[in-house]
Amino acid sequence: MEALATAMLTFGNPEVVAKFHGPMPTGVTVSHSGRIFVNFPRWGDDVPFTVAELRNGKAVAFPDEAVNRPDGDPGQQFISVQSVVVDPKDRLWVLDTAAPEFKPVRPGGPKLVCIDLSQNKVVDTVHFPPEVALPTTYLNDVRFDLRRGKAGVAFITDSSDKGPNGIIVVDLATKRSWRKLNDHPTTKAAPGFLPIVEGRPLYARPAPGKVEPLRMGSDGIAIGHDGKRLYYCPLSSRRLYSVSTDALADEHMSPEDVARTVQDHGDKGASDGLESDAQGRVYCTDYEHNAILRRKTDGTFEPVATSPDLLWPDTLSLAGDGYLYVTANQLHRQKRFHEGKDLRQKPYLLMRVKVDGTPVLLK
Repeated sequence: MEALATAMLTFGNPEVVAKFHGPMPTGVTVSHSGRIFVNFPRWGDDVPFTVAELRNGKAVAFPDEAVNRPDGDPGQQFISVQSVVVDPKDRLWVLDTAAPEFKPVRPGGPKLVCIDLSQNKVVDTVHFPPEVALPTTYLNDVRFDLRRGKAGVAFITDSSDKGPNGIIVVDLATKRSWRKLNDHPTTKAAPGFLPIVEGRPLYARPAPGKVEPLRMGSDGIAIGHDGKRLYYCPLSSRRLYSVSTDALADEHMSPEDVARTVQDHGDKGASDGLESDAQGRVYCTDYEHNAILRRKTDGTFEPVATSPDLLWPDTLSLAGDGYLYVTANQLHRQKRFHEGKDLRQKPYLLMRVKVDGTPVLLK
């Protein structure tokens, strides 16, 4: 019993970095110099700005308020941002779903926007054509390998609960993009999946008497330490998968040949966000148990952090100072899961825990 108690005490004790009393956050990322960025998708909350930088613990519109206004040209404005990620060259990338409240995407709106952090200025935008960002697409998370091609490649998950799921690949030099593993079983919700969160079965319950299973597909994403494998997981699943990045980056490789490179790494618990480190390990949020787990190089899992405050750990971001950042946003308490009743209790949290890993920098 004493040995078990000692093992249980090895869990990290996450500390609160920031509290949010307004809209709920999803994404978080940390620049090489320690600047922290978060985003707030437009899911029904009052969202004055969808991308922010934390300054003295307060969220401030970034890069400015003007670009965060959802009206105007959907190709230029931030409509509803799901993810923010700092790349190996210390640039901030903004992934705009252009699908507020999970509605069909606004034509011309789905995009990946690059911000030069030395100037705090938008310097490039990748627009997704309708055959890549489908009307049902929900752009979820993104990772980068800047060693490929002339300017690097981005990998993005499509987590739609209404249409095909898959991995979107972007050539950052040409701005061409394409879909891989489109509607492949590993990118889709697991049949019969039923998560238990805070001791209660979690269904989509948009209105009284209407009960549906969760059907969110490929969501979490992390690139391997050597860039050879891309790890991913559907939100509505407990499996961890990976696929060859060479196969994804080959625009003309057949769907069958890409699928042959997929590996099933087994059960990891129910996860939202994934992250990786240069030591070859993969971090997984565990939203059923208010925890963060880490898959070691031998395929076994170990606990990284747990806390009653980790209510729906969403996005993970490993910073250069060895801290693993995580948003806890109570996603499962939203009204769409409780017959129109919003059970969330503010504040939402940004937390972090010290780990012995360093970020993957493929540049």
